[in-house]
Amino acid sequence: MTQKAPRKQHLIDTAFRLFNERGYHATGIDLILAEAGVSKATLYKHFASKEALILAVLEQRHRQLLEALQQQLDSDPRPQGVLAVFDMLDSWFQTVEFFGCNFIRASGEYSAPEDTIHRFAGAHKTKMGRLLEMHLRPHCPEQSSQIANDLMLLVDGAIVTAQMRQAKDAAKRARMIAQALLLEARCTD
Repeated sequence: MTQKAPRKQHLIDTAFRLFNERGYHATGIDLILAEAGVSKATLYKHFASKEALILAVLEQRHRQLLEALQQQLDSDPRPQGVLAVFDMLDSWFQTVEFFGCNFIRASGEYSAPEDTIHRFAGAHKTKMGRLLEMHLRPHCPEQSSQIANDLMLLVDGAIVTAQMRQAKDAAKRARMIAQALLLEARCTD
């Protein structure tokens, strides 16, 4: 794996912070350049467009979240191990860096179904659901897909509720519903 150039990584990190706090459309290139302390030439040396920078930010966040979720799932092979996703959300909701989901926001701001950013955001959510499904498959093979879809509905609902209503307990409530789903499906130890 190649190491990203320090300036390129710095641009991605700066853009992530600004996009997270302000949104994608509301964050202009000039603000990113000023915050990162780099020139336009440096930006365009690494990224062909603002959309390419957005995709780089989303790709990095995608990898981070998938790795974190996979580690949690690996640490608890029981079907209830999927509930760790709600514990991760709960920890995130309690931080000052919580401004909502980067992928939900990207999907809303780039809402045309054929838009690359919109498609990438949707693919991220699909991949998260597949990790949950693969974890559940050995325990409840016939229901693993539907349960994973239901869990992702709860995940996204908790994120939106936490952001829009400042409901810091949304992940805990979603976790209780998810636990009931697993029990109802008899997808337990």
